[in-house]
Amino acid sequence: MATGIKDRVAIIGMGCTKFGERWELGAEELMVEAFSECLADAGIEPGDIDAAWLSTCLEEVSVGKSALPMSMALHLPFIPVTRVENFCASGTEALRGAVYAVASGAADTCLAMGVEKLKDTGYGGLPDLGSGMGSLNWLWMANFTAPGGFALLATAYAARHGISHRDLKRAMAHVSVKSHDNALLNPKAHLRRALGMDQVLSAPIIAYPLGLYDCCGVSDGAACALVTTVERARDMGFKNPVTVKALQLALSSGEEMSFNGWDGSHFMTTRRCAARAYEEAGIRDPRREIHLMEVHDCFSITELVTCEDLLISEQGRAPADILDGFYDRDGTIPCQVDGGLKCFGHPIGASGLRMAYEIYLQLLGRAGERQLPDPRIGLIHNLGGFPFMSVSSVGILGRA
Repeated sequence: MATGIKDRVAIIGMGCTKFGERWELGAEELMVEAFSECLADAGIEPGDIDAAWLSTCLEEVSVGKSALPMSMALHLPFIPVTRVENFCASGTEALRGAVYAVASGAADTCLAMGVEKLKDTGYGGLPDLGSGMGSLNWLWMANFTAPGGFALLATAYAARHGISHRDLKRAMAHVSVKSHDNALLNPKAHLRRALGMDQVLSAPIIAYPLGLYDCCGVSDGAACALVTTVERARDMGFKNPVTVKALQLALSSGEEMSFNGWDGSHFMTTRRCAARAYEEAGIRDPRREIHLMEVHDCFSITELVTCEDLLISEQGRAPADILDGFYDRDGTIPCQVDGGLKCFGHPIGASGLRMAYEIYLQLLGRAGERQLPDPRIGLIHNLGGFPFMSVSSVGILGRA
């Protein structure tokens, strides 16, 4: 019977580039930037790495279809390197590959790397479905956009819980204001500018009810992690390392589109994935046991709904919790303490590892001005696809 991976794998080093319009660097240079920090953090050499995983979503503008660009750019010593892609959960997918390899005993030390060069697409947002993401070029999605799909999530949520669009927009505005305030303390964030509630509420509409500041930006970036067994980490001098307590993934079965039992107001994949992650990590009451979260806030409504799908807020209560400051940096469970996708942008292959990077720093007390008081359990969440066909990942990190 499967027992999970709780506390079997330790993170011994992480690195993250500054996210933003990195026109001067290619994907290879971004990987080197993140990898250099990661190696120095772990105190090891490239020759100590047994296997590696690379995540990137849009190969046309990043590294191509293989993992060779990373192996060559980082001068990895003729080891197995695997490229993975799983929508917006690609970064966490790379981490999952590295973690599972160590947990299985197949390797001692593994690297997970995520990178994306979205600015080079030439689009203001994600590439359209007909060209940049060819696998999604289905006739029935010909006019579908990400803001349009998540706007449907917002209206469905409001209808399901009887919330006026005015009240929902105020809660979504608070999500954006909170994240921008947090990003002011993070030199690696792309957007570092405070916003006011009135500024967010009066912004131009992108797809009703989502306004300009309800949508995350587009950026370039890379992040990576080195993992090994907890025992080996301690032998290396890491007395109380950050460990992986759970790492779960759930993909839609198509159930959402198969019958009328699902109303489009939440993500079935996140709920299923979260339940399994909590069981693996031994968490019984996430509202009391989780100390901080990094969730997939591609749009402000997504963060709001995710807080319920992760079983932190009760159904229909996330707007009230948000406005009460429950998820603020000085609240009960700080959410997006680094600024989130909202202020980092979403270079798809890197986002999951960027989230883990922030949790890692916080757990080690190394987050500088934005350091929280004594966090012990952190959660990372990715959401890919769209409300009616999604992939979700949930990871739980803590101290050994």
